[in-house]
Amino acid sequence: MLKVLFIGDIFGKPGRHAVREVVPRLRREHALDLVIGNGENAAEGRGVSVRLAKELFESSVDFLTSGNHIWHSHDIYPYLNEPGCRLIRPANFPSEAPGKGWGIVETKKGGRVAVINIIGQIFMPQQADYPLQALDRVLDEVDNEADAVIVDMHAEATSEKRAMGWHADGRVQACVGTHTHVQTSDEEILPGGCAYITDLGMTGPYHSVIGQEKEAVLKRFRTTLPVKKFEVASGDVRLCGAIIEIDETAKRAVSIKRVCERIPDEVSRQWPK
Repeated sequence: MLKVLFIGDIFGKPGRHAVREVVPRLRREHALDLVIGNGENAAEGRGVSVRLAKELFESSVDFLTSGNHIWHSHDIYPYLNEPGCRLIRPANFPSEAPGKGWGIVETKKGGRVAVINIIGQIFMPQQADYPLQALDRVLDEVDNEADAVIVDMHAEATSEKRAMGWHADGRVQACVGTHTHVQTSDEEILPGGCAYITDLGMTGPYHSVIGQEKEAVLKRFRTTLPVKKFEVASGDVRLCGAIIEIDETAKRAVSIKRVCERIPDEVSRQWPK
């Protein structure tokens, strides 16, 4: 059996602190073989720098996916092309873009897991190729390279994520949604053995509007006036995601369980600002 923790969108410094605080314990308690996280909001809610990607790897994360904010930190461009890079961008971005849309990560037991990143089209700012066809192309590339395949579907529309789950069922072992920062309660094993959840949720401050200080967001909604800068919030920090158990021999997931770990306020208040 392969046990994987997939962490939902890691948001700013509170999210990174939560990862450092919680993930090593979860690895011990659940005997995890692999930890994957969506890191595209790690840098103050937009993008991830090389320094912050390495910080997350030092915090017991093995591999990072991303999404629409991946290009925000310019130093990440050459990093994505480095051999053995453990950070990927959406596979259905143009082929001329830096980096790859999938990667292979080896577990401590020697198993090989392919991680694929796909971005949705509905309500998303970037132009990207058709998600379902993009997955087909990547699966042709992955072929027999891995013992298990996990897809991060980074999308806004529930329907688009759900469609990807059904499209991937029977060909991948897990398809998890990211981007909306709200954990859904629809985790299940689809008939073909694919573990599915529409959104893993956010790892970061929940006393907020999807990670940002609520006052500035409320002002924007009340007035439609532009706000100079949205600030990362700080209260009610949680780590959210899911633990997926995969039978590598049968090539199917056997369980998926939501994770939502709240950091006590007395702990988070002691973190460096």
